Amino acid sequence: MPPIKAVLFDLDDTLWPVAPAIERAEHNMFDWLRTHAPTVAERFTIESLRARRMALLETQPHYRFDMMGLRHAGLTQAFIECNEDCSRVGHALDIFAAARNTVDLYADVGTVLPRLAGQWLLGTISNGPADLAAIGISHHFHTSLAAYRFGTGKPDPKIFLAACESMGVAPAEAVYVGDDPLLDVEGAQRAGLRGVWMNREGLRPNRTMPGHIAPDAVCKNMIALERWLCTTSGTGDRSPIE
Repeated sequence: MPPIKAVLFDLDDTLWPVAPAIERAEHNMFDWLRTHAPTVAERFTIESLRARRMALLETQPHYRFDMMGLRHAGLTQAFIECNEDCSRVGHALDIFAAARNTVDLYADVGTVLPRLAGQWLLGTISNGPADLAAIGISHHFHTSLAAYRFGTGKPDPKIFLAACESMGVAPAEAVYVGDDPLLDVEGAQRAGLRGVWMNREGLRPNRTMPGHIAPDAVCKNMIALERWLCTTSGTGDRSPIE
């Protein structure tokens, strides 16, 4: 195999737990609705707004890679039904986005990520709407591709190949690290990258790797990933799987 020149990451549930951020964002936005669009808050709940978004997604699948666009469309429908001022939808989503980007990095990320950036080109590919500048870690990454901007997302090979091209590396010279076996590991491998499964302990205890997928490594945290990268690159002698 060619030497590793670039390491790309998934974001949600790989660099930080996403569920707490989304829960906080939905509650913050709903609190805003109670004051600024009260009829929407009276007619709907967080759960019923979510159900409406899922129903909308079934009829407009192009939103699959644009979840903020889906939120905007679903909330706009609710505002129209309640005769609320639709110009305020954007303000509601600003409240959501601010909380969505207030994430708690896993403890190992802040320590290991700068070390990795000193040895390899780093990048990100995400199907979500996270803003790395707002989160405060964008300076570590050479390239960051988001599905809603790119037009398609994982596991489509196009987004993996575009990231590699942006970083000036061949797919075989890149590693992709993520928590989802299908989107991240299989998606990366089908595009010609090495795929590493970040299977953090206790995050999703019932998640298993499908039998037809063979990750290039399985790591329980960023420390294990760093060890595997050093071993594979010939700069260390520790076990690739922890």
